[in-house]
Amino acid sequence: MDKYQTLKDILDNSKLIVFFTGAGISTPSNIPDFRSSNGLYSEKYGQLKPETIISHDFFIQNTEEFYNFYFDKMVYPKALPNLAHNFIADLEKKQNVYVVTQNIDGLHQMAGSKNVIELHGSVYRNYCVNCHKFYSLNDVVKLGGSIPICPSCGGIVKPDVVLYEEQLDEDNIKNAINVISNADTLVVIGSSLVVYPAASFIRYFRGKHLICVNRDSTQYDSFCELVFHENVIDVVNKIK
Repeated sequence: MDKYQTLKDILDNSKLIVFFTGAGISTPSNIPDFRSSNGLYSEKYGQLKPETIISHDFFIQNTEEFYNFYFDKMVYPKALPNLAHNFIADLEKKQNVYVVTQNIDGLHQMAGSKNVIELHGSVYRNYCVNCHKFYSLNDVVKLGGSIPICPSCGGIVKPDVVLYEEQLDEDNIKNAINVISNADTLVVIGSSLVVYPAASFIRYFRGKHLICVNRDSTQYDSFCELVFHENVIDVVNKIK
């Protein structure tokens, strides 16, 4: 039996599956990842590194420059779910499936997944830092200007995205740890597992089957039952 059939059998017979997803699941949807040779972090934006720009301090001190970068490099409103997103959403209709994602692109929900925990937030949610009024991505685009300003109070509208120097939402942390610790199968897709604290949640897994689908090796490969160093679309095509 080859490892693709083994993966299919594992998924078919699992009681609770958690997919832990990173940027690599969305690259087939033409959203760049962060750490590959062609990823966002390999670029320079003027004289600044992207990690500097997408930090809390930079957002506060250089809001206009933050938004120039944010809309240019981090928001992809025309992106659509790919085969991998759709596969997970379809599986959820038949089995107990959760997604814990590091992504902010909303593609899992767009594909139809309901049980999604977004560790780092979403570009589709925004809020005024003063009055906390909610704004969709379309609302923010309609506001126009180099910095989105709340018409109600004049406050700056901030993406509901966890920036460097910011804490993850406590409820998301608890929910992610809960589903991972109770899963019998954990499938890591498209994550280098180097972004903390999110990557540390893998340590809470106590189930039977740990599987990794990522083009590059990760620190958890030696603990996995199955490892696929290939494009997630190729893997899904062989098990669907």
